[in-house]
Amino acid sequence: MSDLEFVPDGDGGVIVMRDGQPQSHVVLDDPGILAFEYISHFALVLGTLPEGPLAVTHVGGAGLTLPRWVHHTRPGSPQIVLEPDAAMTEAVRRELPLPRGHRIRVRPVDGLTGVRALADSSADAVVVDAYAAGQVPAELASPAFLSDIARVLRPGGLALLNLADEPGLRWVARVAATAGSTGGYAAYALLGTHDVLKGRRFGNTVLVASRGPLDADELRRRAARSPFPTGVRGDAEVRRMAASARPFGDDDALPSPPPPELGRWRVR
Repeated sequence: MSDLEFVPDGDGGVIVMRDGQPQSHVVLDDPGILAFEYISHFALVLGTLPEGPLAVTHVGGAGLTLPRWVHHTRPGSPQIVLEPDAAMTEAVRRELPLPRGHRIRVRPVDGLTGVRALADSSADAVVVDAYAAGQVPAELASPAFLSDIARVLRPGGLALLNLADEPGLRWVARVAATAGSTGGYAAYALLGTHDVLKGRRFGNTVLVASRGPLDADELRRRAARSPFPTGVRGDAEVRRMAASARPFGDDDALPSPPPPELGRWRVR
C-alpha cells in the first residue's frame, strides 16, 4: 500500500492523504459536505439525472466521498467502486466506516479491467476519478476505455471524468476529441472553476459525455448556486475545443500532465 494518512481538518472532516497528496475529504456526520471542487462538480451533474436511486460505477475509490454522497442523496443506489488498492480500501473502511444500509460494493480491480467486465447498459453514470502519482493513467484516456464506458451506460447515461491539466487544457481537448472519435456519445459539457477554465492555473475540470442530450442551461443554473465559482462550457464549445486536438489512439494515449509543486499551481 502507498503511504496513506488520515488528517483531521479541525472542523469535523478528515482528509485522506496518499503519498503526500490530498485524495479525499470525508465528513462522516454529513456526507452532503463536499470540500473538493471537482467532487462538487460531479454531484452537480449527477443531480440532473431523474429522481430516485442511481446505478453508479466509480473508477477510483480513495475515501469513497462521492459514493457516500450518492447514498446520502439517493438512498438505495446500487454502486460499484473499482479500486485496485485493496489495502487502501481496507484502511479507509476501518478509519472512515461506510454508513449503514449502503449498497456500495468495492471491487479490487483497475478501471480498464473492471469496466470491461460490466454488463451492457447497466449504469446510469460512470465516474472516472483515478490517479497514479498525481496523473490520470494513459489507459483511462484511450478510445478503448471511453468506448467501453459508452457501452456500459444506459440511454441518457453520463460519463464524468475528472481531468487535471495545465493552462490551455490541451490534454483535456485530446480526451474530448478521443471521446468524440468513439461515436458512443451524443453531447458534451466541461465544468471547472473559472480560473482553471480561463487558464490562470493548473487544475481539475470535469468532462461530461452523455449518451443523450445535455441541458447546458440547467447545468449553468446549478453552477450558479455552487459554493465554488464554477463555469460550464456547453456542447458546441467542447466540440470546438475537441476539433482543434488530435484524438488519442489505444497505442499512443498519454497520461495527464504531472502536477506542479503544491503552492505553484497559479500562473497569473
